Amino acid sequence: MSAMPKAEQDLGDMMRARLSGFVRTLRDNGFVLGLSEVRDALAVLASPVAAGPSRFRPALRSLFCSRHSDWVQFDEIFDAFWLRRGMKSATRMSGAPQKTPDGVQAAATGARGLASQQQADHVQRGEGTETVETGQTRREGASRADFLGKTDFRHLTDPDDLAEAHRLAERLAVSMRARMTRRMRARARGQRLDLRRTIHKSIANGGTPMQLVFRKRREKPLRLVVLLDGSGSMSLYSAVFLRFMHGVLDAFREAEAFLFHTRLVHISPALRERDPERAVQRMALMGQGTGGGTRIGESLATFNRWHAKRCIHSRTCVMIVSDGYDTGPAERLGEEMQALRRRCRRIAWLNPMIGWRDYAPEAAGMKAALPFIDLFAPAHNLESLEALEPYLARI
Repeated sequence: MSAMPKAEQDLGDMMRARLSGFVRTLRDNGFVLGLSEVRDALAVLASPVAAGPSRFRPALRSLFCSRHSDWVQFDEIFDAFWLRRGMKSATRMSGAPQKTPDGVQAAATGARGLASQQQADHVQRGEGTETVETGQTRREGASRADFLGKTDFRHLTDPDDLAEAHRLAERLAVSMRARMTRRMRARARGQRLDLRRTIHKSIANGGTPMQLVFRKRREKPLRLVVLLDGSGSMSLYSAVFLRFMHGVLDAFREAEAFLFHTRLVHISPALRERDPERAVQRMALMGQGTGGGTRIGESLATFNRWHAKRCIHSRTCVMIVSDGYDTGPAERLGEEMQALRRRCRRIAWLNPMIGWRDYAPEAAGMKAALPFIDLFAPAHNLESLEALEPYLARI
């Protein structure tokens, strides 16, 4: 039998059990950890630097964090495990049921001695846990936010998951706008020096900055006009998109929102309510008749005639969120799309069905609209919405 490594010899049973429980908690939260990382962590805890949690926190963070998502989660999990702070939120991040078995609670708060660690091992094997009895899964290898980001909106049946998806969609819209407004363009003259581009240009001169590059804000901000399909075929997606649109109108001051089904409704005033619940309630009153059929061509005709001149300028992206099923004539939709294309900078058509397996745009209305679309992209989960930001930033 091989001898125990010196790092483990220098540690007591309690500290080895604590580290084992911490590694297990990190793995439950999506961290990818192998034997080499655990071996190095044992060496850290056996060294003089491990006088207390605040001393060995930076070393464990450097060892265990290999992705951006790891760095975001690490401190909260570390505080919950080693310092017993923020336990409620750290448990929720793992995607496990809110009422966790006693053994899991012990492991997450820092097991005292081998007895608590053995109890945690008992739970880890799935003996008598709530996850087995209720049929719920732990969503291994991903946090709750990662799980919701990848899940198709039509599969979100749990009320808590749906409410969290609404919150994340609204926060995503706000963060997208915050990042995009910080972007500046390079100019020969401007308010702020662009140090990165200045250094890059100095390479040809041996590192001497002979030419300074400045940054200047965009002269005309991006304007976003969103037209959301409120028909029955889109009912499983429209609720999440409304929360996303609420975040868009709250963050993008240059934005307008419309809802269409058999007619077009301007819902920007309702969605500019600060309270999202009140905003959705007001929108529901304004958009009576949603959930029925769809007349996309007629709705676009109303927009082109009565709203386009006011809403569209040279840096406008019109975003249509629809599955493309039009009960009106496809020729009418094609004509209105052509008229809209002449007015705006870009047209992005977001179709949730693109995220479905083996989907092809076979609907007559969708075929008529495709020649005038600059971006035809999926919109079935939060990740697909987040992927819009690079495209919008280039407009």
